[in-house]
Amino acid sequence: MNNFQNKIVWITGASSGIGEALSYQFAKEGAKLVLSARREMELQRVANATGLGADKVLVLPMDMLNFDVFPEKVKTVLEHFGQIDVVVQNAGITQRSLVKDTDFKVYRDIMELDFFSTVAFTQAILPHFSERKTGHFVAISSVAGKIGTPLRSGYCAAKHAMIAFFDSLRAEVWQENIQVTVICPGYINTPISLNALDGNGNVHGKMDKNQSRGMSAERCAEKIVKAVKANQKEVYIGGWYEVMGVYLKRYLPAVVYKLVLKVNAEK
Repeated sequence: MNNFQNKIVWITGASSGIGEALSYQFAKEGAKLVLSARREMELQRVANATGLGADKVLVLPMDMLNFDVFPEKVKTVLEHFGQIDVVVQNAGITQRSLVKDTDFKVYRDIMELDFFSTVAFTQAILPHFSERKTGHFVAISSVAGKIGTPLRSGYCAAKHAMIAFFDSLRAEVWQENIQVTVICPGYINTPISLNALDGNGNVHGKMDKNQSRGMSAERCAEKIVKAVKANQKEVYIGGWYEVMGVYLKRYLPAVVYKLVLKVNAEK
């Protein structure tokens, strides 16, 4: 898809971070937007900031853990815009706790939001894409789905599962002209670490140094939109350190295993 003019782009996790930045970037590209997250006031703020008219943006609050409402939400979007062209699955949460200090429920909560919600949401939208013989899933995974690091075991596992799921989906639906792009950001300057879960399931509430020094969400969004335009299959976005790590893991895994041992993980 090399042109987003008047295309309907649905973004989850659109109230902050990468999702918010993508809202502005897709708006610049001429898309019509569906913005979803839990916080309606923040979604309305983002909608207003896009500069789009009321006829070109739909604020659709949605709790990604309430899987049962997904078919109803899809119906709402179709009644409003008539179609869906691109779905950006961006909602998620990370973690800051050692395995030995993490309640098992925390792992379940991370997997529910970061993995199972994306599966349920995909299944709700896929019939529409299949009927139209077109559509584009954009899955926001993470470099952490490629390289496991300390204090993020649940997050790394969920993002790894997300990559595998969408790789399989791509192999199943390509003949229906349905595209799948998996995005693996590295350190991006967003509030993700502030909202991370600790071992007890409480909010971490601290900004990681690496996160604060990371690529801007705006620059990340530009790269994501460019990748979607080019129908790229898997894209790594971030600084040279984390992106290079993905390639080292592929070709020189022993080197990465040693480097990870020296990671100064923040808690």
